[in-house]
Formats: sequence, C-alpha cells, structure tokens
Amino acid sequence: MGKIAEDCLRQLFTDARTYGKWQDQPVPDEQLKDLYNLMRLGPTSANCCPLRILFLRSKESKERLRPHLDPGNLDKTMIAPVTTILAYDLQFYEHLPVLFPFTDAKSWFEGKPKFSEITAFRNGTLQGGYFILAARAIGLDCGPMSGFSNEGVDQEFFPEGRFKSNFLCNLAYGDPKGLPGPRAPRLSFDEACKIL
Repeated sequence: MGKIAEDCLRQLFTDARTYGKWQDQPVPDEQLKDLYNLMRLGPTSANCCPLRILFLRSKESKERLRPHLDPGNLDKTMIAPVTTILAYDLQFYEHLPVLFPFTDAKSWFEGKPKFSEITAFRNGTLQGGYFILAARAIGLDCGPMSGFSNEGVDQEFFPEGRFKSNFLCNLAYGDPKGLPGPRAPRLSFDEACKIL
C-alpha cells in the first residue's frame, strides 16, 4: 500500500475540524451502521474491541443527557442530529473466545478488574479515535468532547455498571459558519517528539 490521495488526507485530517453547529440534515441508520462497520476494523490488543456506542437521536434520549452536560456543551449537543456516548465494556473479555480464538485470552482478564479496566479504557479510547476517522471518511463531521459528568451519564444510561462512558461525540454535517476561526495551533514535531 502507498500513501492515500491528498483529497483523502484533507478529508480525514488537514481540512477536518471540530464542529459545534450543524446543518439541518438527518443522519440515517444505514450511515451509522457504515460508520461502525468501518471503525470496528481498527486494531485493538488481542482484538478485544471494548468500545460500546449509544447513538442518541431522539428528543427523549437527548433530554436524558441534558442534565449531565457542562453549560458550554449544552446547546451544540441538543441541536446535533446525533450525539454518541462512547463507552467501554468492563467485561469485554466475555467476547474473547470468539474475537481471539487462538488461545484462552479470556483468562488473562477474568477476575482481574484493574487490569481489565485499564485494557478496556485504553483500547476503547483507541477505538474512539478510529470512530472519528471513520465518521470523517464516510462524509460526516464530528464534535468530540469531554465536558460532561461521567458519573451522571453512567447512572442514567449504564446503571448496571458494566459499561463506563469515556467521551461524547456529536455527529452530523457541520455548519462551517459555526467554526470559531482558523484551526488552533498544534505542537511542532520538535516540541512533541524525539527520535532516539
């Protein structure tokens, strides 16, 4: 494989932005399924795949989320056609006999809650990055964010305690008029990296 085309790089990285305002255009179920089916192909350790996603589209589900949002995230989330809760499954290892059938990988995690949670959080976060890139790849825009009560969201949407929220991501077609200005600076290679 070689380098992907420049227009693909622009869509995924260089021209992509974090949106807070949205066009009034629905995101159909099939597009959400396409997003997931692309995202799920990214690698995780022992193919553990701990990410669990709730797609909030109905007014009722958004109202359940409302009291747990920080004020700065309230308006942009309530008007977004879709808001996703990206969570991780603390018992992801239950699926390992199917996902990683080459050895008894379930035994690596079962009965080891701290190790399981670290693995679930790390790999669920990794899958969250794939989620953003997959959404951009199929033509959607993203507004990933912290700025909410994890405890409140978990009590509201995951009361059984098996899933834990990681971050939220608004999802739709961004309205460029809502961008605050040019992209914020990033650290240079020399500021963030060393080659040893």
